[in-house]
Amino acid sequence: MTITPNAQRNHDALFPDHPSTLKATDPELVEIFDNWAFDEVIEAAPLDPRLRLMVQLAALIASHAVTEFRVMLGAALEVGVTPVEIKEIVYQAVPYAGMARVFDFLQATNEVFANRSIHLPLPGQSTTTWESRHARGVEVQKRLFGDRIEQMVAQSPKDQLHIQRHLAANCFGDYLTRKGLDLKIRELLTLSMLASLGGCEAQLAGHVAANLAAGNDRGTLIKVITHLLPFIGYPRALNALRVVNEGTSQA
Repeated sequence: MTITPNAQRNHDALFPDHPSTLKATDPELVEIFDNWAFDEVIEAAPLDPRLRLMVQLAALIASHAVTEFRVMLGAALEVGVTPVEIKEIVYQAVPYAGMARVFDFLQATNEVFANRSIHLPLPGQSTTTWESRHARGVEVQKRLFGDRIEQMVAQSPKDQLHIQRHLAANCFGDYLTRKGLDLKIRELLTLSMLASLGGCEAQLAGHVAANLAAGNDRGTLIKVITHLLPFIGYPRALNALRVVNEGTSQA
């Protein structure tokens, strides 16, 4: 088997003048993977390269794949994903994957930026204050989930109401109101992280509905999961597709 012209062209667009060490040590695996990930997958699910790299970066963070993240971060910069957009992807991963997992990616991002002479810190993107974050977060929640938010709060045990407040003020108020990425892309990032974490079917189902509310259609969700497949594997991708199918069939 040889690497197809399409796979080689798509690979070179992401990694110009970057020799593959695996091509020397594991040539058969590289041929199989590159023909699939950089030819068949791209052909089957056409997606803007910038968006493709953004959702893949989100998935790699959730998968705690730091080495591959560094590689794909360079590819993302190559196709025009901006430093601000990349930092927003990393920041948004904190409420979904946790700082214990995200810290390594923040460090890796800063190192890659430093090596490329990208000055830090980047311009601030926050749009809320300590006083406004909860109300703004609830606004975003209601836009994405509608009346379900009030039901969740009403049904929450009294000793867990603080979690609902944190969800509104921190997850949605602190992060999803930030500039740098619009809500449609942010919901695709969330979908990608939840699909990659695995075991988050209830949350994933909720964010399928939120993606539809944000303006992402079924076709886009399927394309996104397809482009995550080479990085998260068939079990998690097929499980995510099952949730997407159930959620979009009821829409």
